[in-house]
Amino acid sequence: MAERIVLVTGAGQGVGQGIALAFAADGATVVLAGRTLAKLDDTARMIAERGHGRGLAIACDVKSAASLQDLMARIVTDFGGLDVLVNNAQEVPNGPLLSVSDDAFVAGFESGPLATLRLMKLAQPVMAARGGGTIINLISSVVERWDMTGYGAYAAAKAAIRSLTRAAAAEWGKDNIRALNIAPHAESPGLKNWIEKNPVEAAAFFRTIPLGRIGACEADIGRAVVALCAPEMSYLNGATVPLDGGQANFG
Repeated sequence: MAERIVLVTGAGQGVGQGIALAFAADGATVVLAGRTLAKLDDTARMIAERGHGRGLAIACDVKSAASLQDLMARIVTDFGGLDVLVNNAQEVPNGPLLSVSDDAFVAGFESGPLATLRLMKLAQPVMAARGGGTIINLISSVVERWDMTGYGAYAAAKAAIRSLTRAAAAEWGKDNIRALNIAPHAESPGLKNWIEKNPVEAAAFFRTIPLGRIGACEADIGRAVVALCAPEMSYLNGATVPLDGGQANFG
């Protein structure tokens, strides 16, 4: 198989970093995009130290259309195309509805569904020219919570991404472009922050995970994403894949 070109947003930490490391371990060239160049450089350094694949750090603001256009143009110029797009970066507008500011809500949608749509649209012709590709969009089991208290704005953003993924799968399948959602539970900085702020709720939540643990960012989430993008999975399209130890029930 030819070397794959993979773009991961939010690759400087957490799940994005885990996915980037897993693709590099599989021999891919991984474009590491995000706001904080120092964090992206750390991920690139980890890839280099392991001696498998390549990592290129590029600072990018996913809320800026121009920044995303520049990012895709550089990928095409430097590498000739793109095989896998992972939309991971997302600002989280959590809190009760009465406390969610307009700015936080807009930031959640600009960094989530709008950034996802923009990057998918930029990637589509590039992938089609290479004979196809795979898009992985990150959502959350929050969209299936029976009690949305405190999570409505975040769930709304993730539900929008889920719908965009389904539309891309339906519209671009003819170009051999697959689009999938994953809904991970992982040992990310975001999760650790949530645990610190909500220890009682977190303890109750963890008891609902059948496997009894939170996933590791690379070993459990990253490697699963690599597998989903493999040729053996080429008939899987438009699905939401829960990587959560069996906790969520996606209907």
